[in-house]
Amino acid sequence: MRYSIQEVAAKTGLSSYTLRYYDKAGLLPFVARNTAGYRIFTDGDLVLLHTIMCLKNTGMAISDIRRYIDDVMAGPTSIADRKALLTAHRAKVLAKQQQLTENLREVDYKLGLYAAPDAVTQVQGELAAARADKAANGLADPYPAS
Repeated sequence: MRYSIQEVAAKTGLSSYTLRYYDKAGLLPFVARNTAGYRIFTDGDLVLLHTIMCLKNTGMAISDIRRYIDDVMAGPTSIADRKALLTAHRAKVLAKQQQLTENLREVDYKLGLYAAPDAVTQVQGELAAARADKAANGLADPYPAS
């Protein structure tokens, strides 16, 4: 199948503007143009675009995505480079995932604290401890009076 930029925008949830930006940034060298100069996408292009979106959504820099696409366009001789790039990116994604997991634990802890029957008492205890810590270190109390 062949798709216009508007159809691809509707299929992917990306705006036409974003698709044009990706093209200008060198991320879509595989997209052909018709005689009028309009971008024409194919099903294969959508597969690569899905990969680009995945890499972008997981925090890969545009310059690294461009490097990956350049490697894809170079063919099988670049498999080692692609593997190295994706391996490094995977490590970053896993580290971010671990950080998110730890942050989620803290959010869940706080939600549990605020849902507890003695939430007011617990929060007052945390505030008292924070005030005592400030006082013990000779610092001003930044907390509003209750």
